[in-house]
Amino acid sequence: MSADGHDGGGRIVLCADDYAMTEGVSRSIDRLAADGRLSAVSVMVTSRHWPALGERARALRSRCAVGLHLDLTLGAPLGPMPHLAPAGRPPAIGELTARVLRGDIDREEVAAEVRRQLAAFADATGHPPDHVDGHQHAHALPVVRDAVLATLAGMTTTPKPLVRVPADRPAAILRRRTAVAKAMALAWLSRGFGAAVRRAGFPTNDSFAGVSSFVPGAAAAELRRAALSGGRLHMVMCHPGYPDAELAAIDPVVARRRIEHDLLMTGEALGRPIWRPVRDADGGAIDWRTAIGAGPS
Repeated sequence: MSADGHDGGGRIVLCADDYAMTEGVSRSIDRLAADGRLSAVSVMVTSRHWPALGERARALRSRCAVGLHLDLTLGAPLGPMPHLAPAGRPPAIGELTARVLRGDIDREEVAAEVRRQLAAFADATGHPPDHVDGHQHAHALPVVRDAVLATLAGMTTTPKPLVRVPADRPAAILRRRTAVAKAMALAWLSRGFGAAVRRAGFPTNDSFAGVSSFVPGAAAAELRRAALSGGRLHMVMCHPGYPDAELAAIDPVVARRRIEHDLLMTGEALGRPIWRPVRDADGGAIDWRTAIGAGPS
């Protein structure tokens, strides 16, 4: 820990997940981004609100990194997935994980859907994603990760997107004391993913936090503890939103989203400065290898 009380050498990269999941979630993220409260936004292109929100997502690029939130567990796939989603609906994350562990995944089918989601993002925003992660971290599961990295390797744009690794060191997880069992399980399922991302030539975060209990009353303490034990590129995910009936119908995390929104609007929820990019809405993709350490706090 440095003399000023910071754990790492760089600012926190605070990423709001689930943009386009619902209109209420998207409006919350728009508001936080406009006030400079976020570093990054991850977009779900399988939502019924996409691609209508594409122009709004493009505008966010002047304030945040804007990336793709790959979805294999919630919205309808963008094309046929007869093995994974024969009825046009994907499996829940528990079922997907079980299928991964027993080897019941068609890698090429997943790769085709990843290509479709990348294309849907670029078509609506006019830009490739600055980063790629996954709803419920499905992109980091074995076999699924192979399809994701193989597909990303075919991208011809430079610089390459950051691929989020949703795991951290056990000592860091224990220090934060937040949803420890969940965070440890995620780290176990993601084992080897960071090394695979780096071997494939993609930038990635070197520490990760934001795994949550989603208990509404724990939000303030969990957000502040997320800043602990961070590296130079410390990625913290968050899930703000304005709850509504649509959200309640499709996602179990409802009340907590408004609490996170209100805490983040204060600008002091993490107790640490956050990184933000310096570019206009149609500027080039972020070069993550040089970006952290630059930009306004």
